[in-house]
Amino acid sequence: MAGRRVKLSVFHEMVERRKLQAGSRFGGMVGGAFGAIVALYSVLLLSVAPAVAEPEPAMVSEQAIDADSAIESVDIVTNEDSVEVEEGTAIEELTSAALPIPSQTYSETREPCATQSPLKKPFFGDLHVHTRYSLDASTQGTRTTPEQAYQFARGERIPIQPWTESGEALRSLQLSRPLDFAMVSDHAELIGEVYMCNTPEYDGYKSWQCIFYRNWSRGAFYLFNYMATMEQAHMGQCGEDGERCLEAALLPWQEMQEAAERYYDRSEDCEFTTFVGYEWTGMNGSNGGNLHRNVVFRNAEVPELPTSFIDAPAAHLLWDSLEENCNGVGNTCESLVIPHNSNYSAGSMFSGLTDDGAPMTEEYALSRARFEPLVEIMQHKGSSECFFQAGVTEDELCAFEQLPKDNIAGFNDPPTPDTGFVRKVLADGMVIENTLGINPYRLGVIASTDTHLGTPGAAREDLFLGHGGAGVPAETEIPPGLPDELEYNPGGLAVLWAHENSRDALFDAMQRRETYGTSGPRITSRFFAGWDFPADLCGAPDRIARGYADGVPMGSMLPARPGAQNRPTFLVAASQDAGTSSEPGTPLQRLQVIKGWVDAGGERHERVIDVAGNANNGASVDVQSCATSGSGFADLCAVWEDTDFDPNERAYYYSRVVENPTCRWSQRMCAAAGVDCARPDTITEGYEGCCSAEHRPIVQERAWTSPVWYSPTASAAGPQE
Repeated sequence: MAGRRVKLSVFHEMVERRKLQAGSRFGGMVGGAFGAIVALYSVLLLSVAPAVAEPEPAMVSEQAIDADSAIESVDIVTNEDSVEVEEGTAIEELTSAALPIPSQTYSETREPCATQSPLKKPFFGDLHVHTRYSLDASTQGTRTTPEQAYQFARGERIPIQPWTESGEALRSLQLSRPLDFAMVSDHAELIGEVYMCNTPEYDGYKSWQCIFYRNWSRGAFYLFNYMATMEQAHMGQCGEDGERCLEAALLPWQEMQEAAERYYDRSEDCEFTTFVGYEWTGMNGSNGGNLHRNVVFRNAEVPELPTSFIDAPAAHLLWDSLEENCNGVGNTCESLVIPHNSNYSAGSMFSGLTDDGAPMTEEYALSRARFEPLVEIMQHKGSSECFFQAGVTEDELCAFEQLPKDNIAGFNDPPTPDTGFVRKVLADGMVIENTLGINPYRLGVIASTDTHLGTPGAAREDLFLGHGGAGVPAETEIPPGLPDELEYNPGGLAVLWAHENSRDALFDAMQRRETYGTSGPRITSRFFAGWDFPADLCGAPDRIARGYADGVPMGSMLPARPGAQNRPTFLVAASQDAGTSSEPGTPLQRLQVIKGWVDAGGERHERVIDVAGNANNGASVDVQSCATSGSGFADLCAVWEDTDFDPNERAYYYSRVVENPTCRWSQRMCAAAGVDCARPDTITEGYEGCCSAEHRPIVQERAWTSPVWYSPTASAAGPQE
């Protein structure tokens, strides 16, 4: 059944055969059903209530860092000259003749791209987008179709809720720059129910469950989700074994595929790429730990239906389903899986165990390494990079967009070092590798928005209207004051390094982990590792070509150590977001390398090193006007050598580049509303959060690269390569 394409006419005939005869069939039961469901909803709510010899570069800038801090300073190469260049070219250079362009193999019929980049280009996109077919979007008034989501990604303006009685939107949104790629990822769970309850001619539309859905959307959100995530079951309107809702799901799934096909540029222009995909939405019922994952397909060859948490209530069952219905079928169907919001997982997503709590096995580790090459490090519901606690941890940049709870169910449990933050997960993977010889957590990184408005790439702080879903509802009216919960943010972008903008080229980039994520800006970031990069490589016009020729890019394993005296060297470079003529980008402040390693005793360690820029550059922002001041950098580059390298210890390295401070989305709105926390009369309805202790008025946007790993032993074959 995998990859079967079914004509819409067939499904419409199925719909017609299953129409209800409108009338008294449900009349006698609706009143009693409402009373029962309200009681059930109350019970459910109660159940979740508070339930180194450094190199000497040609241009050197020094900075003073507290000697007791884990954030260390090294000599740096900087370039403070701002040059008008095409976005993404500042660190590319023009000398690329030494690198031939590999011939791109296509798994589908399309014209070859007319333009290819020998040194690869950063393609910016969003792989986490919900439309009207996701329950948590539809119950907040989202009417955006998959087609409209792709129109938005390509730069068109679309309407968003709330709506007037005549169907006119009270708000709209548009990107200032189109994306290079996008994927609609509606929840696999309940897309049939959502379609059924919004389609009058469909069997089940007049069921009490659908009547409840249309008349108390917030209650339906909790009830339907409870059945899907806690009971792994469809409700009564779906019939025996959920047959009716599975049948109903065929139509929106087909619409998602057709929209992706319609907006995928198969011409030689290769201007825009779409992926077919969905979200598998699991949860650990015992602690509310988020287990959500997005599934991405290489091309248009996909299974007949997405696999939901109802069908496969564990991660390994999802992988088994994808193997049975896609990857292992023998056609061109191929998929990969991207976990997200490990910051909300209460330790469940990366527990170091199998899904049933048993010790991890080699088979499980291999499956995980094969299917999950990436993790989403940033999105609307916070950053998952690393844990911060004042007075306990030292890397203060880890406080960036850290949520106050560690779970998605709403239990009042704060995050801990073991919640599932990516930096520790990377170290845990190396500990497991010491035992099994396989690293199940060799994860590259991306970011995305997780928008529930159908607005991929809407990650600007100054245009944030909320993202729906877990945030403030705007189904019937524009909420007064701040449009979203204070703890949430606009999300981020996924960036893929590829020779061209085609599905196969971008999917290949994801598989080899040559990816990075940003918190919204279109920062360009490079990260190469080798054994003998010269200290003056930043000044070479062919530095990127030499990075590829003499080393490995982000997402790779370091090759075998060539000699006993060699230590890893890294070429680290970044360029600021060029912005637009009306909204220029923000200068960079500093560029860092983060190292994690596991010692002989199995203890985990980490170190953060400033390799370029200046943390004390004097850049600041006036929180009342949001005007910025101070200097920064258009481009940063450094060659860093790990002088503390121990060839007997497993290690990972990644880079993080940070912009100068700017106003967070919430502070922009507080300032625009004239809120002065010293004058209570200026704090009007909806703006109380502006003056709360939890409010973070200033943000430093950033980008994180995928790591490079070092192993003292030869890497395992297959998925480890």
